[in-house]
Amino acid sequence: MSGRRIANVLTIAGTDPSGGAGIQADLKTFSALGVYGMSVVTALVAQNTQGVSAIQAVPADFVAAQIDSVFSDIRVDAVKVGMVHTAEVAAAIVAALKRHGAHNIVLDPVMVAKSGDRLLDASAIETVRTGLVPLCDVITPNLPEAAVLLDANEPTDLAAMREAAGALHALGPANVLLKGGHLAGTVSPDVLFNGRTFAEMQAPRVETNNTHGTGCTLSAAIAALLPQRGSTEDAVRAAKDYITEAIRESGRLSVGHGHGPVHHFHALWT
Repeated sequence: MSGRRIANVLTIAGTDPSGGAGIQADLKTFSALGVYGMSVVTALVAQNTQGVSAIQAVPADFVAAQIDSVFSDIRVDAVKVGMVHTAEVAAAIVAALKRHGAHNIVLDPVMVAKSGDRLLDASAIETVRTGLVPLCDVITPNLPEAAVLLDANEPTDLAAMREAAGALHALGPANVLLKGGHLAGTVSPDVLFNGRTFAEMQAPRVETNNTHGTGCTLSAAIAALLPQRGSTEDAVRAAKDYITEAIRESGRLSVGHGHGPVHHFHALWT
């Protein structure tokens, strides 16, 4: 029997009945990367690869009750926070994570689905910016999300990404991973900033329509790998390698008629 302690990782996010994003994608990612996954539901989302048709918010006090039920019984080695949907739910998550002294917190500031459907109420942005972001070990905004968090123009090149990463770090997180997938070019560049040094991470851009849940999957991978790797940068680099291969191998799946999911188990299914 191995002496390695398997990490317990919690996702706090919305659902995706089609299985490509949200909590379903997070739990698949946790399993693929060798950690025990747990989940707290913030919103019930009727969606598939083509879009979102309805959202049912979970009451904030029930979100808090779910978080309390996990932390009161189980060691939590990392937390991924995704879709929070409302300001009330965001505030409840902030209070609960503080109450339980949560660590290794990764925030994917989900605002808009790949289909263009809004997943975060405008009233919740300030709570995310001033409440959730400062608690985090890593935040993983894409370029449009960074623009919303900073109330600024969207970065259009690598130099502007570095500047935005610095401004995002000033909001309080320990590390900022600013994702450059929205830039044009043959590579997908990301910038990691820890307040002192920048690390640039590039991967070849994969030409595919299967991009449903990529942000959820990357942030979940970082949360899964933080307790297992020696440094945040090591965890982020390994997570980027994982999502790159999950996208590259997504053609092995045949799911839906819109933006298909990535292949979370690309290394395990033969």
